[in-house]
Amino acid sequence: MAQQKWDEEVDLLVAGSGAAALSAAIAGADAGLNVLVVESTDKWGGTTAISGGGLWMPNHPDMGKLGKEDSPEKVREYMDVTIGDVGPASSDERRDAYIANVPVVYNEWKRLGVTWALSADYPDYYPDKPGGMDGGRAIETEPFDAKRLGSWHDSSRAMLPAPLKTDDVWLLTRAWSSGAGFIRGAQFVGRTLKGVLSGKKLVGLGGAYAGHLMATARKLGVEVRLRTPIAEVIKDKKGVVVGAVVDTPAGPRRIGVTAGVVLGTGGFARNAEWREKYHGVRGYTSAPEGDNGSGIQVGIDAGADVALMDDAWWGASVLMPDGEAQFSVNERSDPFSIMVDQSGQRFVNESASYIDVGHAILERDKAVGAIPCWMITERRHQRRYLNNAAIQGLSKLKKAGTVVEADTIEELAWKLGMDDDTLKATVERFNGFCATGVDEDFDRGRTAYDNYYGDPSLKNPNLGPIEKGPFRAFKMVPGDLGTKGGLLTDEHARVLDKAGKPIEGLYAAGNTTASVMGRTYPGAGSTIGPATVFGYLGGKHAAARIQQSATTTVVK
Repeated sequence: MAQQKWDEEVDLLVAGSGAAALSAAIAGADAGLNVLVVESTDKWGGTTAISGGGLWMPNHPDMGKLGKEDSPEKVREYMDVTIGDVGPASSDERRDAYIANVPVVYNEWKRLGVTWALSADYPDYYPDKPGGMDGGRAIETEPFDAKRLGSWHDSSRAMLPAPLKTDDVWLLTRAWSSGAGFIRGAQFVGRTLKGVLSGKKLVGLGGAYAGHLMATARKLGVEVRLRTPIAEVIKDKKGVVVGAVVDTPAGPRRIGVTAGVVLGTGGFARNAEWREKYHGVRGYTSAPEGDNGSGIQVGIDAGADVALMDDAWWGASVLMPDGEAQFSVNERSDPFSIMVDQSGQRFVNESASYIDVGHAILERDKAVGAIPCWMITERRHQRRYLNNAAIQGLSKLKKAGTVVEADTIEELAWKLGMDDDTLKATVERFNGFCATGVDEDFDRGRTAYDNYYGDPSLKNPNLGPIEKGPFRAFKMVPGDLGTKGGLLTDEHARVLDKAGKPIEGLYAAGNTTASVMGRTYPGAGSTIGPATVFGYLGGKHAAARIQQSATTTVVK
């Protein structure tokens, strides 16, 4: 360190400001480190702030309050079955570290003032698989009072200034069609009014979790600087990371570190060149600006290895007029709807996990045009269930060709450039499945996860016939919530080089890394859960480096 010239020195430098970065910052600061967080954009919160805000935290300490039983062995069995062998990104050590530290992080965050909320009814995405559960593993935080952050809330990326919770959404989407949905809608309104009357400015979903994390970090003395992207890390002669260069409005700045550098800058969803190179599509993402792979590149420049670069947190999305994508969850799962390729044929269980539907679109497109594909709905779908794309203005969507409407299936086929006999046959076959309640082609509606976004008033909650016009077709593309590939890390969140060895002093977590979840999505919050846990582990390990160094110095 003495041989380097620094503009300033800190213990731990954290790049990024989403769940991974702030978790590392909190863990480091709670261990007594002087922590600096640098964010590349003028908004903090990253993808976390605009997400649903859920964390997949299996075997968390409050599982018993839900009357459910979980165990590390059960979780490991489920992860092994659903993830499979994807290489070092999801090694045995990383899976075990994640499972073992879920209860630790849960309790630590609780001690620091984070208020958890349990999602009792949200099932795993493969609840029928060994070790799977029909609810309880997904958690979130209670709505956050933005006034706690003062002026810092003004630079938050949070998008929803309302106390909406993830576990509200499944019922609110059918608020007009079921008693339970109406009751949940009334509860949400009541929660909103209570917040207003109490003088609070409540934020929900991902904004709530990001708010809790930022408030905790600020309370622990963490400094946060916006518009300060990390440009490179600096190593000493032994290859140990001892500092970094960050860009500031006033020019580059060299910052020395004693504990290390944590990269939590997100993935590369907004990097068009990388998307074409690794995914073969330009990308239709819900991730925010700044998700351009900069942190991954910093790691690569430092000698890091990467994995899973060809994958993403895919999901069918409505292609909007401005070229952006509106992620679809309940809309394609609700009854009275189907998804078809450009020939007019179904090719997927529309109610499956969004990543599976995304993978199916990409795979189908190799044989039959499916980018874009179409989600076809009929009158009852339009009247009974919430459609997030439609509420943004149907006239605008129709004008752009995002929505195509017709009074008959034949007319719709003609407008979509499909053979009308093919589309009619697809609809007739699907309607037959609706009558029996069994989808013989794709098993739609077979699992608790499928049913979660269904209508329990029907024989099969996910199957409703396509019979009543007007019929609407929504243009769908393989969108995403971010990318899955990135730097390889170990069970301590240390970045690994191409020989599989840790780069001392360099850590990473979140979408900057190759996911421990491999190519799948075990449950709601499988992005933010690991981002939080491995961010925490990176911060703790970095703090231990200082303690170990101090102990070694005393012994000498």
